[in-house]
Amino acid sequence: MSVTLIAVVIALLLGHMAQSLAASVRHFDWFANWLRWLDTRFPEGSFWRGRWGIVIALVPPVLGVGLFQAALREPLYGLVGLVFAVAVLFYAWGPRDLDLDVQAIVDAPDAVARRAAAARLWPEGATPALDGASLVEAVFRNALLRWFGVLFWFLLLGPMGALLYRLTALAAEGTAAASLPHETRTGARSLKTILDWPVAQLMTLSLALVGNFDTVLGAWREAGGATFRLDTRFLGAAARASVKCELAEEAADYADEANNADAGEGGLPPAPPPLAPVGEMPELRDAMSLVWRILLVWLAVLALFVIAGWVN
Repeated sequence: MSVTLIAVVIALLLGHMAQSLAASVRHFDWFANWLRWLDTRFPEGSFWRGRWGIVIALVPPVLGVGLFQAALREPLYGLVGLVFAVAVLFYAWGPRDLDLDVQAIVDAPDAVARRAAAARLWPEGATPALDGASLVEAVFRNALLRWFGVLFWFLLLGPMGALLYRLTALAAEGTAAASLPHETRTGARSLKTILDWPVAQLMTLSLALVGNFDTVLGAWREAGGATFRLDTRFLGAAARASVKCELAEEAADYADEANNADAGEGGLPPAPPPLAPVGEMPELRDAMSLVWRILLVWLAVLALFVIAGWVN
């Protein structure tokens, strides 16, 4: 467990301090070529063109990483295995930097540039929406896709879990998915939903801990999160409710400060809250703040497991 924590911290630091390295390394053209090659080898009616044909594409690379993972666990007191785990997690993370993509939306000079920047948070070919609620949901959807899905399956299965999630996500949406037969792509999307569901549940629980618990719990229930239906829409609903609550609390805090200040100045009526500066989007700011707090909760829980192991 301590090796896992060290690998996660190193991979996170590398991802934020060596962004040019990340951009040059995180390429998956080989996987898209692999999918196209498989598609030329299997005729109509074969298992490949069925609902779970994507398994044929996933097993070789994931199994290969799993064999390396097992073989490198012991040499040099696990140091080689640690380096391998960091490399795979770093490779599977992202592949784009979520902070930079969100900041690009905030810094966009006009609506056209903002829409172009927002398109990076939507699947390829989808039309982005610029309203606050849609952007908040997009931030959390991408946090699951780029960060937490990879992290959860890495914690559960090691490097092979991180690669399994990333390749499944690529097969479900994006350029690689476009070359798949319809049924194969549908199966990839179903598999991604299966992998996403426990991650979204844990993200929602963490969101309740770092935000308003009652608000998040209510939105989670209303969106069907309390059922075993394989659907992750409850995460977006909880995120929108949490950000809305945070903004309301900020406005209330400002009103209280204004009332207190005015009470000391002869009881003048409170001033309205200041308008956000041009280009600033408080919904995105709060959404990214919540995402980072969720990540810190996950790392803190992992650290507690490590400490408990040392104590025992």
